[in-house]
Amino acid sequence: MIGRTALVTGGGTGLGAAIAASLVAAGARVVVAGRRADPLRATAERLGPAVRPEVCDVADPESVAALAGRLRDEEVSVLVNNAGVAGPVAPLVDVEPDEWDAVFAVNVRGTYLVCRAFLPGMIARGDGDVINVASVSGKRPLAGRTPYCASKMAVLGLTSTLAFEVGPLGVRVNSLSPGPVHGERMDRNFRLEAERTGTSVAQAQAEFVQRAALGRMITEDEVGAAVVAMLAMPGLCGSDVDLSAGMVA
Repeated sequence: MIGRTALVTGGGTGLGAAIAASLVAAGARVVVAGRRADPLRATAERLGPAVRPEVCDVADPESVAALAGRLRDEEVSVLVNNAGVAGPVAPLVDVEPDEWDAVFAVNVRGTYLVCRAFLPGMIARGDGDVINVASVSGKRPLAGRTPYCASKMAVLGLTSTLAFEVGPLGVRVNSLSPGPVHGERMDRNFRLEAERTGTSVAQAQAEFVQRAALGRMITEDEVGAAVVAMLAMPGLCGSDVDLSAGMVA
């Protein structure tokens, strides 16, 4: 990783910030991109001069194109498409079309737009890595989360097909599917699930994690370490790596 430049979308908080931290520790220069400037700046200040914050809305073609323009002097050879939104927690019949579209705009359209903007440089150099952050929710049922699950399954399909498009050109494309990650997003999901089912937050969490072989959620740091490990495997292409504490076994 020493000397490589990585772009991490959704890099200001949560998984994105953890991934950025692991990449910096491995010797990479990292660009963290996201919609909110303050968290991006805070992450850059915390991780040091190897991190560059850039505001970008991955669902907006003009914003992504502007980001690519600002990074034209950076040789981005690692792209981690981490930006994502959880979307509504509700039965499908209660999900509004605008809510559905908002999830796909970030989780799927955003991944497509960022790949479209940064793959040409990798192809021209004949080398690069793309890691799309999917989810075990794209591979197993999760009642009340249809927009999110469908969007993550779409990311898996995008990954496998894109790998065959650009693999022969020297660019490796893979996906990483975390299971439940301990942190703010899962806490929000547990609160919403508790409200939906009339149970306690603790009960909603307990019922969720019992689906994993290890009986726990994974950590943000484990996700960051997995990204670095995937980048150290040059033969990995067109693969989905499950990191779920055994939720999908």
